[in-house]
Amino acid sequence: MSQSQSLFVSDEIWTMFEFLHMETVQSFLNEHKQRGSSMDHCYAKLEYMGFRFGQKLIEKFSKERERLKDELEMMKYICKEFWFNIYRKNIDNLRTNHQGVYVLTDNQFRFLRSISSTDQFTAECHPFLAIPCGVLRGALANIGVSASVSSEIVKPPQVKFTVTIDRKT
Repeated sequence: MSQSQSLFVSDEIWTMFEFLHMETVQSFLNEHKQRGSSMDHCYAKLEYMGFRFGQKLIEKFSKERERLKDELEMMKYICKEFWFNIYRKNIDNLRTNHQGVYVLTDNQFRFLRSISSTDQFTAECHPFLAIPCGVLRGALANIGVSASVSSEIVKPPQVKFTVTIDRKT
């Protein structure tokens, strides 16, 4: 699927998706507070939701595409086409140590542009990255790459996603 065939073709649909994401996270946070469950549990539930979403999206986006040959090619696909189809922009920077660690930098992460533009609320922004981390992990899992994904807010709205490939020993 090319960038011109993006899933989210209009600003109205994107706005609804962004609102749904924010409300979903807020609902989970409220439930977490009411039940007294740990923040880790809340984050894990959000991440799993993103994981399932990522699995389904990668199927849709790559069904007519040739099989990706190697790990680096898969990561490039994730950074360009896959990310564009979700967030309407490419990842700004991809770095690797060539040992299974990839750092994907999005300098204008859409979900954080409307939440915060200063460091003041950085800690409160982390739950909003659980779903995108899960989306990345789910997409990779569905194309045969087992990995863990973490995120770091550098300076809102800049986010670094670190993908660590699980190497089989």
